Amino acid sequence: MQTLSALLNGHRSIRQYKPDAIPQQMIEQVCGDAFNGTSSSGNLNSATMILTRDVERKAKRYKTHFEQELVLQAPLLITFCAGWHRTREWLAARGARDGFNNLIGYHVAAFDAILLSQSVALGFESHGLGICYLGTTLHATREIGELLELPDTCVPVTTIVIGYPDENPPKRDRLPLHGVLHDERYQPINAASIENIFAKREQAGWDRYMSTPRLRAMIEEHGIRSLAEFYTSKVKYDPDQFRIDADKQRVLLEEKHFLPSPWEVSTAIEQDDLHIQLDSRQITCPWRRNLMWTLDAMESCYCALSAHHYSAAN
Repeated sequence: MQTLSALLNGHRSIRQYKPDAIPQQMIEQVCGDAFNGTSSSGNLNSATMILTRDVERKAKRYKTHFEQELVLQAPLLITFCAGWHRTREWLAARGARDGFNNLIGYHVAAFDAILLSQSVALGFESHGLGICYLGTTLHATREIGELLELPDTCVPVTTIVIGYPDENPPKRDRLPLHGVLHDERYQPINAASIENIFAKREQAGWDRYMSTPRLRAMIEEHGIRSLAEFYTSKVKYDPDQFRIDADKQRVLLEEKHFLPSPWEVSTAIEQDDLHIQLDSRQITCPWRRNLMWTLDAMESCYCALSAHHYSAAN
């Protein structure tokens, strides 16, 4: 068994796997150890792990993860879900108040799920297996949730693929510790510190991408000139697609009752006026609570408020 320091410093994302199955005993031991040893807010255990090993189901997950071959190669996928459904059913059965179907509830459960996923990843790596996180989970939460038949107040937040490595990639570079470890307060960033923090990583990352023929061709095709441009290009993390998928995520969180719907916003208004803070400007809307709002008006209001990161006091 490796020391924790060796395990952490030896981590690499594995993207090519052997087809060998992972013993059920190992899966249960790693997941059990991770579950028992990972911090959980309030010890409410709001995360859920779902195993995917069936070939047909993996083929469907392959589609939701932008057709990445590692999804088909790896013998196991584990999806980590932020889920209060189990706890809320327990609360209802005991006649207790329900308090987790809101944005804070989502954050608590999502953080629990991410913490658990890292413990599971380390557990499998300690047995010599490889893992890779699938960030594409956040771009297909609805589709993945439907495949996994997730109930109300339960959504996927991340997925890891797990298996026996069929490659030995080099360790990837990270930013220097002084760039992310601050003492007492957040340290200001300026042109000099940006160069100091990013220079080595920028060159190493650029060299790595340019050494891959497929990526080099895409970089040259799109006229990308630096690592920074690469990361926010259509080749990597397209800002336009992020906006589209972020809006889909908002709608799903509304449907799963982690965010209020437009109609729920309307019923929450108890005073005659709604005060809206847009940036530094405050607007008072004289909406009477006994006024019958149309759905179109409500949707327009809600979208406008969301777009300006509103804060409302009623």
